[in-house]
Amino acid sequence: MATVHMSVRPEDLSQLPRDGERIPEPGVLVIFGASGDLTKRKLIPALFHLYQSNLLPERFQIVGVARRPLGDEFAGDMRAGLIELGGVDASDPKIDSFISHISYFPLNFDDPTHYANLNAELDRIAQEKQIGPDRLYYLATAPEFFAGIVENLGAQGMARPEKGRVAVVIEKPFGHDLDSARQLNQQVNAVFTEAQVFRIDHYLGKETVQNLLVFRFANGIFEPIWNRNYIDHVQITVAETLGVEGRGPFYEKAGALRDVVQNHMMELLALVALEPPSSFEADSVRREKLKVWRAIPSIPILNTVRGQYGPGIVGGERVIGYRDEERVNPESGTETFAALRLAVDNWRWAGVPFFLRAGKRMRKRATEISILFKQPPLLIFNRMHSTGPCTDIQPNLLTIRIQPDEGIALRFGAKVPTSAQMSVCPVNMDFDYEAAFGKSSANGYERLLLDAMLGDQTLFAHRDGVETNWALYNPIIDAWAAKTPEVFPNYFAGTWGPECANILLERDGYAWRNDLGRK
Repeated sequence: MATVHMSVRPEDLSQLPRDGERIPEPGVLVIFGASGDLTKRKLIPALFHLYQSNLLPERFQIVGVARRPLGDEFAGDMRAGLIELGGVDASDPKIDSFISHISYFPLNFDDPTHYANLNAELDRIAQEKQIGPDRLYYLATAPEFFAGIVENLGAQGMARPEKGRVAVVIEKPFGHDLDSARQLNQQVNAVFTEAQVFRIDHYLGKETVQNLLVFRFANGIFEPIWNRNYIDHVQITVAETLGVEGRGPFYEKAGALRDVVQNHMMELLALVALEPPSSFEADSVRREKLKVWRAIPSIPILNTVRGQYGPGIVGGERVIGYRDEERVNPESGTETFAALRLAVDNWRWAGVPFFLRAGKRMRKRATEISILFKQPPLLIFNRMHSTGPCTDIQPNLLTIRIQPDEGIALRFGAKVPTSAQMSVCPVNMDFDYEAAFGKSSANGYERLLLDAMLGDQTLFAHRDGVETNWALYNPIIDAWAAKTPEVFPNYFAGTWGPECANILLERDGYAWRNDLGRK
């Protein structure tokens, strides 16, 4: 397949608006669970990238909170993380000044008296550095600590001070089923108002995900055909080559459906399917996403598939099966692969199937959205030769690559030059983010952290959306829990999943796209 690459002109980039007006007020960011990998690998590097770009206020403080007595060791560890994991040059002149804004406070999450001490420490820092009353609490802990931390913040009057803006960022998973999500929402909203709550999904920080709205609504050539009249079906794939990476106990409780499908993939589906919002403000975008999720009828169990990887070869190396992973039940029935077929029953999408699949230890790492368009009438080509069609003309395909090689590709048919007969060849027009804008060290948390500090909830989940999605997937979770899989593991590591996932599409005359990634 021939590929035509697309680029951005330097003069166009020079006209882009700058983000200087999006600088938060001086404040304190408190990271609970700061000794974990998320802080070192993602949060601190993202905050440094904002600092490099002059998008943080001159006066701010990052306070790491965890149970271990790390003291000054914490700032040094975060500095090492920037260089080793954050893609930051050790000679960057801004590192030392950034690290000077980091401190640490040991705290037992279950001890109310420790929160009084933390509150006093935050007041001291704010007064000493003239930072002001704004505070952002980031819960990067295990989910079982969320409710207790929120309750203790409320008990100490740390959630709704008289002055300043206070908010809380809560990492996923937000509950493990509908009942637990509702209970957690009630506990959080008993302390923080919904306007103060930022339920984070790091997928929404990725540039290509954000670009979905721009792609759809800023380009007049796509919106008129973005409906059931022209689109045949949609495929969304989240494939990972990694296994559980030592997170056996977590994954045993989660599985692919809870870990990826119920949250990440439903956000991607909503951005593909939503109607044009009246504005790009939080309430308008969330309202349209919620309409999509509520238009999805219950998913029959026959339209779902689960799988678990066994031993195999990934990237040329032999790997063990899921049941042999560290701290995993050797007879585990947890799914590491999930696929399903669903519908969006509204005027725009009636009759268009949406196929979702997510899995670990797959053949290739790729997160992609594939929009396959309906085949046009080919009568003119069929009649040119008495022997039948002159070529196998493929339907148009729009591919939105989320990771790892972010970009957008459009496949269309073109005549092969110098051919003796009318031969058609599929051609790709390919836009690549790195080639057009340069390689970025951003990890997706930059935009989300900045928005949370600014109070912009557009890219964060609302409680109604969280509960609607849990309600949709709860019956599947219950049905799978009630019946042990007959054959697990049912796919080799390094493949595209179990055969039953192929059958899910074949019965409708479709097939999964497995040639993922940039061509």
